[in-house]
Amino acid sequence: MKKKAWEMAYDLFSNAKPTVLEEGEQGWSALKSVADFYDNILSLDWKSNVPGSGAPEVVMIAAVQALENRGYTIDNAYTLLEKGIKAHENNDKVLLQKISAELRNEFLNARKNEESDYWKYKYYNSYEEYKKAVSFPEAVKVDINSEKFKDQIKAAWMSQLIGAAMGTMVEGYTSKNLFEAFGNVTEYIREPNTYNDDITFEIAFLDAFKDKGYDVTSKDIALSWIGLIPVGWSAEELALRNIRAGMMPPESAKWNNPFNEWIGAQMRGAICGMVAPGNPELAAKLAWIDGEVSHINNGILGEVFNAVMISMSFINDDVKDIVKKAVSLIPSDSEYYSVVSFAYDCCIKYDNWQDALKKCEEKYIKYNWIHAYPNACCEIIALMYGEGDYDKTLNIITMCGIDADCNAGMIMPVLGIQKGMRIIPKRLISPAFNKLTTYMRYYEEIELETLVDDTLRYIKKSTLGGI
Repeated sequence: MKKKAWEMAYDLFSNAKPTVLEEGEQGWSALKSVADFYDNILSLDWKSNVPGSGAPEVVMIAAVQALENRGYTIDNAYTLLEKGIKAHENNDKVLLQKISAELRNEFLNARKNEESDYWKYKYYNSYEEYKKAVSFPEAVKVDINSEKFKDQIKAAWMSQLIGAAMGTMVEGYTSKNLFEAFGNVTEYIREPNTYNDDITFEIAFLDAFKDKGYDVTSKDIALSWIGLIPVGWSAEELALRNIRAGMMPPESAKWNNPFNEWIGAQMRGAICGMVAPGNPELAAKLAWIDGEVSHINNGILGEVFNAVMISMSFINDDVKDIVKKAVSLIPSDSEYYSVVSFAYDCCIKYDNWQDALKKCEEKYIKYNWIHAYPNACCEIIALMYGEGDYDKTLNIITMCGIDADCNAGMIMPVLGIQKGMRIIPKRLISPAFNKLTTYMRYYEEIELETLVDDTLRYIKKSTLGGI
């Protein structure tokens, strides 16, 4: 019989032999390192810059913004924000810790704003609720053993790397300011690399998928996250903290997470579509399972939207038709539908993408540039006006600005899957893309060919085999 906890603890205690530690052996330096770590993490909440582009961020301001977008009023928020900004400027770490704790407590006790438009729309709590609200097309079988399919998977990953690299250089800025700074960007503005946090969560999904296939659960993915991914940002970082504390999905996405309708789920939908080729219903289900690790409601619908577009790309060569059908697979009584349908209608109404973007920017001005809504608009605009042309689509999604790496990483695979590697201009394929470098545990480096082969192998290994 296994020992009880008290027996294990007593064995440790009773077998310990007294010793005298020297000054340098007492372990206080390790505790000081931990203290510095927490101070540095908190400091980033009050002022930071996007690693790839240098765009400025203040996460605490964004948290208040995000909760107000979600229909809540936060008492004392603006008083605490003012105090927190001043404490950060003065490098008062003691006061900043106190203010941050107070502000997060205000988040927990945010009051419902009955006048907010947010509450006019249906809140989708589960995949089952979502599935009842839409009508999926029949799945089309894809030959997953063909050379064509392998080429499509490679083109999908390559297109993600290209889109992410291009977007990482410019994310966090308005379209207007990008034009003023760089002109019309059609080439990389510096040497590309694979340093991007978005794709890490797709690799973590694959790591869970390799063992469970289409039976993968949100808990499986959450455990993959906590094992492989040391740190995240906004919704993902808070979900990681919740998982580390013992919360599993969907609770991991909900507890004191203001950012759970931001872009974090929407930015990782491609992998769910890639492993469900020609089957948008299965892609949507996987996207929901993955999304609820860190997101809720409209945040998850953003991942569903991208997943079904990618899934349909294996069987549909018409980009505009894919966008139209993906919009139809979002429940018409959801707020997310009001966003994607508005963007789609703008594309039908206006002759050029700049006018469509301007209307979307005006309508969603209250949303952070990392929120799912303005970025979904950019995806639709680039796909509709890009008209299946790789260079044109990449140019538009880049020049739309805001969270450009997430957006380009999700829509460029649509074109890559449709036409395979032959559609990708050779000048965009950097030698840097042969090997992905990540900050993940175990996957610090991964060859692109290995990633492609693994994706194919896991799909073939699964019970449904892409049907």
